[in-house]
Amino acid sequence: NADSINQVFPSYWIENVGKRNLAQIKTILAIDYGKSKVGLALGDNLVRIAFAYKTLPNNKNFWEILAKIIAKEEIKKVIIGRPGHNNFKDSAEAGAIKKLGEKIATELKLPVEYQEEMFTTRMARNNLKEKGLKNLERYDDQESARIILESWFASQDF
Repeated sequence: NADSINQVFPSYWIENVGKRNLAQIKTILAIDYGKSKVGLALGDNLVRIAFAYKTLPNNKNFWEILAKIIAKEEIKKVIIGRPGHNNFKDSAEAGAIKKLGEKIATELKLPVEYQEEMFTTRMARNNLKEKGLKNLERYDDQESARIILESWFASQDF
């Protein structure tokens, strides 16, 4: 029902999606990994549209919550944002991103791909400002994940 949808998804997201069956969007998960927050987006490779989903705190419960979301949403593939043209060499964050991808692949047995995420936070904040949102920090990570997933869709030949 609409009330339960409003509790889970931000209102700007519902405006973009409408009141259609949100459960159909669950094939691919995109992750914008950060030291304190992790943004998530969902998309379906059939329609090739990505939607901001959630922002999780990057704390001791992160892995457990992420694994539950992956199971609940029946994720088939994970796309993780990778900084610039980095090959996981330049920073601790790049190393953490690589470790996360390896853990998803080995423990959850899902294919993982990486997508460049250069300037996604800036683009996300601009998108959110255009939608009239004031608390950008609340949604910018999930919007960044949406941009990462849309970039990945654009790079694929389906």
